Amino acid sequence: MSSQSDPQPPLREPDLPRTAKVRPKALRTGFTTGACSAAAARAAAELLVTGELPATVDIGFPDGKRRRFQVDSGSAEPATAVVVKDAGDDPDVTHGARLTVSVVPREDGEVLLHGGEGVGTVTKPGLGLEVGGPAINPVPRQMIGDAVREVLGERGADVTITVPGGEKMAYKTTNRRLGIFGGISILGTTGIVRPFSTASWRSSVEQAVSVLSAQQGRVAVLSTGGRTERVAMRLLPDEPEVAFIEVGDFTGAAVRRAVEHGLDELVFVGMIGKLTKLASGVVMTHYTRSKVDTGLLGRLTAEFGGSEQDVTEVSEAATARRAYEVWQRGDCFSACAHRLCELVAAVLERFSEECGRKLRVRVAMVDFEGEHVVAATEARWVTWQSR
Repeated sequence: MSSQSDPQPPLREPDLPRTAKVRPKALRTGFTTGACSAAAARAAAELLVTGELPATVDIGFPDGKRRRFQVDSGSAEPATAVVVKDAGDDPDVTHGARLTVSVVPREDGEVLLHGGEGVGTVTKPGLGLEVGGPAINPVPRQMIGDAVREVLGERGADVTITVPGGEKMAYKTTNRRLGIFGGISILGTTGIVRPFSTASWRSSVEQAVSVLSAQQGRVAVLSTGGRTERVAMRLLPDEPEVAFIEVGDFTGAAVRRAVEHGLDELVFVGMIGKLTKLASGVVMTHYTRSKVDTGLLGRLTAEFGGSEQDVTEVSEAATARRAYEVWQRGDCFSACAHRLCELVAAVLERFSEECGRKLRVRVAMVDFEGEHVVAATEARWVTWQSR
């Protein structure tokens, strides 16, 4: 094992990528379910007041700008309008969803929001929403209310949002784990969908930690994706489902929120590429903002007896996977992989301490098939042995 006096890598949490800077052609932005619901609400309110369904409407956004939407269809009894969600070039499960909003007058001047078919119901605390109420987040609530008020003035209304097929869409989201059942959430903090949802993913990671804390959870089990999460669940079968959080590239965001909520421990389960980035001090690991430090892997190869050829090959490798393969063909796999897990744990513990409080961190490395734990800070977790 390396000396504890080894130099520690500087901690880095790069900002989110800006798609236009890293692609030859910028990807097209879209609109959130919240923005589309607000547009449909305005169209329904105009239908209620004028008796005519507008072909387009424009609504205000949190950035102070106004944007225009096509109105797909509507009906008069009750006044209802449909706006079809365009998520731009984002691979969003709600792309094409028909956000359907009805507006019915109230006598008391209040504008009340309701979730109809296809809109999820909140069943657990920690989301900043009323338990038992519809999963309509605060910014969309404000946008919808403002859009209706612009048309109705001081008159009140019951505003009901439905999403045909929303319950089926929700199975492709993390809603059920967060305690949202029966449909999708009406989301959005800016009204705009940024391609590939980097910002929304980070937000969902932070939200998942908040929900875990609200359920009195003390341990967050972080993974990078579906395969590593399945291994994590087999590894820690006694942890509640809400404890398992797919962080993608946003490990740093999860750690920071875990510190804020007073959690005690983190478990990180990943493959060698993400682990190498974390071991080198990078806690936001998007490919446009960080590279795998194969030099670090080369140093581990040398430390644990790899041949000069192996050290050179690992240090000059284009990917961490190649280093993994070189380790496998020699005799240093287990030692190198175990040490890499220790380095990741040390980085995340140090990052948590810088965030305000040092958390206990345990780490496991998973093979590329998502079948076995090949190395870990806990020897009993390892389910595969090198030759």
